[in-house]
Amino acid sequence: MRDDTKLARGGRESADGFKAVNPPVWRASTVLFDRVEAFDRRKDLRYDGFSYGTYGTPTTRALEEALAEIENGSRAVVVSSGMAAITLCFMTFVRPGEHVLVPDSIYKTTRSFCDQLLAEFGIGVTYYDPHVGAGIEALIGPKTRLIFLESPGSYTFEIQDVPAIAAVAARRGVITGIDNTWASPLFFKPLDHGVDVSIQAATKYVSGHSDIMLGYLAVKDESLFRRIKDTVGQFGNCVSPDDCYMALRGLRTMGVRLRQHEKTAKELVSWLSERPEVDRLLYPAWPEDPGHALWKRDFTGASGLFGVLLKPASAAAVAAMVEGMRFFGIGASWGGYESLMIPAYPKDYRTATAWHEEGPLLRIHAGLEDAEDLKEDIAEGLARLSAAGK
Repeated sequence: MRDDTKLARGGRESADGFKAVNPPVWRASTVLFDRVEAFDRRKDLRYDGFSYGTYGTPTTRALEEALAEIENGSRAVVVSSGMAAITLCFMTFVRPGEHVLVPDSIYKTTRSFCDQLLAEFGIGVTYYDPHVGAGIEALIGPKTRLIFLESPGSYTFEIQDVPAIAAVAARRGVITGIDNTWASPLFFKPLDHGVDVSIQAATKYVSGHSDIMLGYLAVKDESLFRRIKDTVGQFGNCVSPDDCYMALRGLRTMGVRLRQHEKTAKELVSWLSERPEVDRLLYPAWPEDPGHALWKRDFTGASGLFGVLLKPASAAAVAAMVEGMRFFGIGASWGGYESLMIPAYPKDYRTATAWHEEGPLLRIHAGLEDAEDLKEDIAEGLARLSAAGK
């Protein structure tokens, strides 16, 4: 099946044989058994059956099966948020005294987790230049257990040479995990490029409506799946079947939505490239972006999230622009149907690389509104920016 068919058909086998178009919501904490012997072996069912609500219900399994299929994986584990998926990846594969490699362009909350919790656990963290590619081999030490990736990077949108890093990691026996939320499994399939664990904040494009919290980890290897599943269970992390049901509904339209997000984002980026207030655009699908060649090689599309580097302007001028937007909300997330715009400050947290740009950076999510309305809104905002700077 091609991807759009997978999105429409995946995870639709009803556990009780009832032929509804959508699997029902199965809510349960306690699961009943007919025999004591079966009850005593219930933990054996945590991978393939049903033993307790923490390990999922038929609704959970339906979503996991659909996600694994669109990832070209064999298994997926849903968890309570994208951040939970990221941290549980670390906690599965790394132990005190060991070492991880993390790109300097990483999502700030992931960086806080590394700097605080992993440090308290005695786990060493080295931040690396996201452009390092196969050169990452020089950073791998005897205690390196995980190489984490995020491509493109949060806020600054650097594309990593994922296949090159994954090949080095495989040769050195190091697990790789990637936050692939920007592209979604529709536009980039990390498992096909050698990555061990593909991670999504399904809060974003999978659900698509900014109303549920969800994350997942997808793999091809059964042993990795079991290690992840055990860690998730030990942390007591679980997802409401109602949220799984809503994510399944969102998954059905993800292809249609993402193509519209991409279309609008490309139109906005092209239009912004002609604006005198703009210094540079950060969007891998834009031909002038430094990561465009890698994006074109590895990706099949682009999402609605991009960066706009403005020419030097004061914080007050940027606030005047952003706070007066009609169609762009000020919000920390993205991937829903709505447009968003926030300032970003990469200079504040880089350590392995430097951010030398003088102008302010805006992160924009192109929602599903009409592109002409969004252009008019941005034009009015840029006028406020200019007026405030005089």
